[in-house]
Amino acid sequence: MRPILLQGHERSITQIKYNREGDLLFSVAKDTVVNVWYSVNGERLGTYNGHTGAVWCVDVDWDTKNVLTGSADNTCRLWDCQTGKQLAQLKTNSAVRTCGFDFSGNIIMFSTDKQMGYQCFLSFFDLRDPQQIEDNQPYISVPCNESKITSTVWGPLGEFVIAGHENGEINQFSAKSGDVLKKVKEHTKQINDIQTAVDLTMVITASKDNTAKLFDSMTLDHIKTFKTERPVNSAAISPIMDHVVMGGGQEAMEVTTTSTRIGKFEARFFHAAYEEEFGRVKGHFGPINCVAFHPDGKSYSSGGEDGYVRIHYFDPQYFEFEFEG
Repeated sequence: MRPILLQGHERSITQIKYNREGDLLFSVAKDTVVNVWYSVNGERLGTYNGHTGAVWCVDVDWDTKNVLTGSADNTCRLWDCQTGKQLAQLKTNSAVRTCGFDFSGNIIMFSTDKQMGYQCFLSFFDLRDPQQIEDNQPYISVPCNESKITSTVWGPLGEFVIAGHENGEINQFSAKSGDVLKKVKEHTKQINDIQTAVDLTMVITASKDNTAKLFDSMTLDHIKTFKTERPVNSAAISPIMDHVVMGGGQEAMEVTTTSTRIGKFEARFFHAAYEEEFGRVKGHFGPINCVAFHPDGKSYSSGGEDGYVRIHYFDPQYFEFEFEG
């Protein structure tokens, strides 16, 4: 399983995202650059230039027409995927931590950080109404007083957003009214990442409490738990196998306190039904900040604190592997 190494960032990777076909991979990092790559060979297609702070999140709509990014420069920006032109810039009072298109590509949501006296907001814009963009007026803005949002993902049919919070809570926010539809608290610490299954029926959460958990998207019923010894920064569900991949390590500030010799920074594969670990992939020189499966399930990518994105194509043995429960 030879990785393809993507070198296009000077600082740690914050998020990676495939488009729906999987031919493109988008990567953002703390160095203001938004890169897009061909996933088949790791060639860089281009960059989206304009942000002046760390870029925390990226998303691409279903037909790969537009790209959305959120940054610590207090803006959420919309780009033309093909030309790299900036189409819109939404100014906020604090850093934009998470962002996403709904399935139609018409509605965008993003959440802002609680900082400098401003509280955390979850905002919804309808791109079909240019007035909202021009006036910078979301059609819904939901304040989150208790605990700030640290990760978000759109639920099925674009009816609600599933948000993970700093205190370990998961909430469903209605995209129509902004109301909290459901609330669960299975994690004890911050949720670092939420990703959906390919059919949107399930979500996987990655948390600082050293676990990743599977939930039903509609009911938020807790289905499975995958335990590790370290904080989990990101987790993804395979589109074709009953597998999940998890990436983690320590907090960036604690990296110097442990020896680099032992494999702290492997991507770990778990069987989704048996909750058992069955494989690890070495590679990054530092914690893994984000993982993503290719939509065809034949490869996965990981982005690390070391500033590299690695694309791993699975060997044939991976697909023949039978789990001995």
